Amino acid sequence: MSWCVFDIAQKEREIAEIEKESSAPDFWQDQERAQGVMRQRGELKGEVERWRTLDGMASELLELVDLAIQEEEPSLKEEIGAAANRLSSQFEEMEFKLLLSGDYEKRDAFLAVHAGAGGTEAQDWAEMLLRMYLRWAERCGYQAGVIEVSRGEEAGIKSALIRVSGDYAYGYLKSERGVHRLVRLSPFDASHARHTSFALVEVLPEAQRDVDVRINPDELRIDFFRASGPGGQHMQKASTAVRVTHLPTGLMATCQNERSQHQNKETALKVLHARLLELELAKRAEEQARLKGEHVAAGWGNQIRSYVLHPYKMVKDHRTGYETSDPASVLDGGLDELIKAYLKLTMGERKE
Repeated sequence: MSWCVFDIAQKEREIAEIEKESSAPDFWQDQERAQGVMRQRGELKGEVERWRTLDGMASELLELVDLAIQEEEPSLKEEIGAAANRLSSQFEEMEFKLLLSGDYEKRDAFLAVHAGAGGTEAQDWAEMLLRMYLRWAERCGYQAGVIEVSRGEEAGIKSALIRVSGDYAYGYLKSERGVHRLVRLSPFDASHARHTSFALVEVLPEAQRDVDVRINPDELRIDFFRASGPGGQHMQKASTAVRVTHLPTGLMATCQNERSQHQNKETALKVLHARLLELELAKRAEEQARLKGEHVAAGWGNQIRSYVLHPYKMVKDHRTGYETSDPASVLDGGLDELIKAYLKLTMGERKE
């Protein structure tokens, strides 16, 4: 990935611009925006510091190599090899992060799973996917919480929405957006016939209020109702669940898993901001594609990945061609190689 370049000087110029902006007398009047700007400053400074540290390590290694050559000291060979391996490993990790250098990649993510047609089969598959993403988040050290879930009549889920919090959560999970296909022997069919099920996965970056998206409060309808499903007596008896509707677009967001009405409202508003941001990004993509003469598929479209449990075992990503014969590991959250393959592919397409 030698084509990945981190321009330290450019990042330092961006930091200087932010520091100039933050010194303005009215900077802290908009607290939420100011906090977002300062968070961006902290992230940039952290990135620059990590690359400068890596640069220092490389310089020290070169000095050690020069010393070994001048002194003709073979005993330094092992030390140089170990240092070179450490440097290479850290460089590859940081270089890979450059694949996630877009405007929203570092943010938290909202991920929704929707069962396709097929009743219980598809709903069970949707729940398997939900578990897969929760396990992946746990493996990666991310915080993941269920915001809203609609249970199936017999088994599984009709839909679910989770929030995944941590550095680059959206950057990684955006690769999962699309239709996922499962082929297996049905556990719900008395004859154990082979079934194919589909589920749709949506991934949204968390939006910064009044920065990415501005919403007029007069354009919102907020409904309160009793939470359904498990959640304790308080959630069952009180109207704590919240549904927020953006009247101009018809977009809705629901939250019922928090204990208080206020918490549910705040979470629902965050989801609504994310959905409006996604709508705006989709409009931009369509306009770019129109100008380039490209076709942008709408709706469910074709599946991005197949999970085959019978008559053989395989997971194949149809975009990258990456496949593995260990679906059990993937369904237990082992998504890293699939995600990396997709990110490398998309970066290669961007380069072209």
